[in-house]
Amino acid sequence: MLAWALLYAVLWSLSGVGSQRSSLFNIKGFVYGTVGHPVKIYVKLHQTSPVLICMDIDRANKETVDPTYLWTGPNENTLRGNSQINITNTGELVLKDFLEPLSGLYSCMLSYKTIKAETQEETTIKKKYDFLIFAYREPDYSYHMAVRFTTRSCVGRHNDLLFRVLKKILDNLISDLLCHVIEPSYKCHFVKLPERDFLYELFIAFQVNPFAPGWRSLCSGSADCEDITNHNILKARDRMEEFFRKQAHILHHHFNRTVPAMHFVDHSFQVTRIDNCRPGFGKNEGLHSNCASCCVVCSPGTFSPDVDVTCQICVSVHIYGAKACP
Repeated sequence: MLAWALLYAVLWSLSGVGSQRSSLFNIKGFVYGTVGHPVKIYVKLHQTSPVLICMDIDRANKETVDPTYLWTGPNENTLRGNSQINITNTGELVLKDFLEPLSGLYSCMLSYKTIKAETQEETTIKKKYDFLIFAYREPDYSYHMAVRFTTRSCVGRHNDLLFRVLKKILDNLISDLLCHVIEPSYKCHFVKLPERDFLYELFIAFQVNPFAPGWRSLCSGSADCEDITNHNILKARDRMEEFFRKQAHILHHHFNRTVPAMHFVDHSFQVTRIDNCRPGFGKNEGLHSNCASCCVVCSPGTFSPDVDVTCQICVSVHIYGAKACP
């Protein structure tokens, strides 16, 4: 039996009983340096960084004589090419399979010469470019939902029966997505509507969460598991919206004058997305305005031990992505 039809059968019977982000990308996906202040860049976990150019865009559009490039990493040691770091002979830097420890300040020293045509006198010019690179991941989505149902009275077992049946139906509706309903609750209130007597209504609230038992089986071979869980929770949200939309449709089209005493209140369905960050990551719109919706790796001096949305201060932390305060 369809979920919406099953619920209405119960209601009738109960009535009877009572990517990469930067502010300085160009259309080719390169990021140029800026003299005087660092360029912030955000690289999604396990992805490849944009191409970092050891020049400002003005210098890149001019002739550069005898250029040399020296890149240093977050530990201030000279960078050498390896499986995760690629440096070209033209000073371009690319970071592969980006992880939390790769976050930090990357600096490049550009040296080049200017030559006077009349005297062939050479002058060496040096410019330093800084890039602050942060790992980030997408937040884990869940949804807070609220609905209302009319009831015959705020006293009686029928309200608790409806509540438990509704939760079971909703869980079954999304179980194949490995999502489930958590923190369900309800309260009964009496409501006065214009030009009508008091009505008794159940105000029901719950969260839809993508981490039902067994959810980790979805992550096999996938580094970005939140992409999978977020996809599933979006599908779960859509199913919930369709379910309650059908409740309203049935109420208006499948009953004439006889309406069950307990029924869905049309237009009462509300949904709000809730973002959570994994341990070691957090949101900070002021510090990371170019990636305000991202869960950005916690910087040194901060940590995040759980699925909170912000990184907490801890002066003894000296790494990126700390999950504890020593």
